[in-house]
Amino acid sequence: MKENGVNDIIQALIQIEEDSCVPKNIREKVRYAYLALQDENCKDLCVKIDKSLQELEEISEIPNTPQHTRAQIWNVVSLLEVFKKP
Repeated sequence: MKENGVNDIIQALIQIEEDSCVPKNIREKVRYAYLALQDENCKDLCVKIDKSLQELEEISEIPNTPQHTRAQIWNVVSLLEVFKKP
């Protein structure tokens, strides 16, 4: 069940990455975030989530992040935090 939810989160991140209104540097960070969730070399979901959260939290510090993108990122971060809980 957790994997299905994570796949939904990945899809949400891909939508952000494909948004042409989002600056390139932010789209790159979003790409790293969903690639961390897809990492085949890492078997521990909590580690994948931590890596993804680290990338997403860095986006919140970027001043040119569009407001709607910032809200989407916060939503994804909230969902990831839920999946991280045991």
